[in-house]
Amino acid sequence: MSHPSSAVDAAAGVDDRIARRNVALLAFAQALGGASASIVIATGPLIGSALLGSDKSLATLPVSFMVLGTALGMLPAGMIMRRFGRRHSFLGSSIGGTFTSLLAAWAVIVADFWLFTLACAAMGFVTAFVQQFRFAAADTASPAFRPRAISWVMAGGILAGVIGPQTVILTRDLFAPILFAGTYVALAGLSFLAFLVLWFLKSPPPMAKAQAGDARPLSEIMRQSGFIVAVTCGIVSYALMSLVMTATPLAMIGCGLTTTDAALAIQWHVLAMFGPSFFTGSLIARFGVRTIVLVGLALLCGCAVIALSGEEVGHFWVALILLGVGWNFGFIGATTMLTACYRPSERNMVQSANDFLVFGFVAFASFSSGSLLYNFGWGTVNMLVFPVTAICVVMMLVLRRSSTDDALA
Repeated sequence: MSHPSSAVDAAAGVDDRIARRNVALLAFAQALGGASASIVIATGPLIGSALLGSDKSLATLPVSFMVLGTALGMLPAGMIMRRFGRRHSFLGSSIGGTFTSLLAAWAVIVADFWLFTLACAAMGFVTAFVQQFRFAAADTASPAFRPRAISWVMAGGILAGVIGPQTVILTRDLFAPILFAGTYVALAGLSFLAFLVLWFLKSPPPMAKAQAGDARPLSEIMRQSGFIVAVTCGIVSYALMSLVMTATPLAMIGCGLTTTDAALAIQWHVLAMFGPSFFTGSLIARFGVRTIVLVGLALLCGCAVIALSGEEVGHFWVALILLGVGWNFGFIGATTMLTACYRPSERNMVQSANDFLVFGFVAFASFSSGSLLYNFGWGTVNMLVFPVTAICVVMMLVLRRSSTDDALA
């Protein structure tokens, strides 16, 4: 007679076959959808500078509006997915990404700065759906496979970091002498390719009203200590990464280093952000999610220590590598923690609320990074890392002592 647990394990195996298939599709879609952010970051300031007159102070506005569009899109994305389901929502957002990319291309062709900025904000709204890919990977995964499913989808960011810059290089002169118009036409093609990939996704159907009846109010869920700690760790990991990363190229140029040095530093940082995703889930399964989040916070502090110890190119490179790995451990760990805080009927509501809070703070960090650097210096930017991470460490330790749930140990 078979042991009861074997039946459970067999069922989990069946579920995880579907989950593994979904993870492969979502990771590929993450690489395609995530390329839009790197393309806007690489080309937005240059396009803005070219389209503006003598006053170039608003040249980075398209990038800022993209980040803001992502933050503002989180709650609507959750409501749309709750109503129509993951698959249909992702397919619709991919088509939306195709049209917004074409709008950006047209704005470049007609030299309309504000239309281009609006298109970037719309692309940010589409990115709000891309940010939900990691949660979609967890929907069909067993609890044991869930951390790896999340981290493997995040690993698609490595390809996004390659696809985006290479798309810019290969297509910037496609409509010469108008630079980068072809890049956004190509981005429309990437979005449509993501649509074709996501067509094969298998996701749970939209929650029926009868099933959704057991959903608790969001205010009740947000009062849970586990939710508070998970969201706080996600905010701190992502916002500090954005704060330091955005300031680093400016600080490097200010220290007399070259733009090539800065570009290579960002390249290694992106690899450090997404490279560990291949094994972060396994580390969480082996050592526990809280331990990995604490290691991530320690690496963020290590970044600040290295950055404060000197201003040679090596200091900046090592600091950004530690920053990337720290973000990976902290953000994936926080995402995994969040999945234990809600019922299936609550997932879209809670996930979108989490990402709205996280990307709201990321947008604030992005906006304030340059001002902090110019007004208070590189040292102050890095000194902020210590008190902020200390708050998370204290919250994690308190949660560990008070929690009776060993699932997140």
